[in-house]
Amino acid sequence: MSTENLQSRLPDPSQFFPEVATIAAAMTKATHNGAIPRTTVGLVQLRAGQVVGSTYHTVRQTGLLRGAGETEERITAVASWRDAPYFTDAERVALELVEAVLTANPAGERVPDELYARACAHYDEKGLWTLTLAISQICFFVPVALIAKPIPGRPLGKNYSR
Repeated sequence: MSTENLQSRLPDPSQFFPEVATIAAAMTKATHNGAIPRTTVGLVQLRAGQVVGSTYHTVRQTGLLRGAGETEERITAVASWRDAPYFTDAERVALELVEAVLTANPAGERVPDELYARACAHYDEKGLWTLTLAISQICFFVPVALIAKPIPGRPLGKNYSR
């Protein structure tokens, strides 16, 4: 399906808030600090887009992962990562962590001590902060995608119709 006829609900926010580009660049720099693989950041952000039901984020993250050389099997299997054979234990705990953060748990904490302990087994403190910031980065832009509805698949700066 072509995105030619798609319309965003709102215009590009940079015309009102040019500092958003600076914030986005700083967040990307922080998450790409080398403490965890960029692939892990992309997988986590793709899963976040899937969990919140954002076509914009799932298309964007899928494209970024493809551009980074990720296989179609791994990209496709993010949605069913729990039983997919394509992920390392460190990636699995990162995917579980993003799901825990974004999924309400009426029976207790979203991120229980047991999950945190498993994450600590794979990531040092800088790695855990990097993973936390990667989740924060995508969460910062979730309302933008869900409310403003930028056009999926279009490059940044050209993903708004107004």
